[in-house]
Amino acid sequence: MIDLGFIHRYVPAEREGLPPLLLLHGTGGDENDLLQLGAHLLPGAALLSPRGKVLEHGMPRFFRRLAEGVFDIDDLKARTAELADFVIAARKAYGLQAPVAVGFSNGANIAAALLLTRPEVLRGALLMRATLPFEPQTPPALNAMPVLLLSGAADPMVRPAARDRLAAVLRAAGAALTYETVAAGHTLTEQDLALAARWLEQLP
Repeated sequence: MIDLGFIHRYVPAEREGLPPLLLLHGTGGDENDLLQLGAHLLPGAALLSPRGKVLEHGMPRFFRRLAEGVFDIDDLKARTAELADFVIAARKAYGLQAPVAVGFSNGANIAAALLLTRPEVLRGALLMRATLPFEPQTPPALNAMPVLLLSGAADPMVRPAARDRLAAVLRAAGAALTYETVAAGHTLTEQDLALAARWLEQLP
């Protein structure tokens, strides 16, 4: 493994013409956590999967939080910049195109933060169980970047107002947003996987 600042896994592409997937795990996951999911969602795509550097009670995360649903915004922004730099370094090291972020929970939230602060490092984003990480002072220019937001109607960890606000912010920034709410909680369902796979296969 090349030292790019993050412990990570890289799986080379097996099919040409597919965007790489940047796999961003939830709290307690690691660099191996979403590899099987990525291979299922877009078979043959290159997979780039970093491990979050923050530990919360021994569980890896991508940024600190002060309490359930209360983010350390300074840490979040610093960690987002660090992740964006990792993506740039990994693209150079592995010869990759801009990836599509595939994030779950904490990973989806830092993927949303990438969209709000460093969208140029991504080709698109699949946000599963995300909330608005912070209100941007200046909306980014997303220029019709494809984004799929998958929310759970009964998710106890993401308030409906917060996920709706994320959708509104992304639309206002010019994202080509698809926003789906499934009959689920915080865990993923077969419906999530089917929607996500169809969306990834249809990316322009």
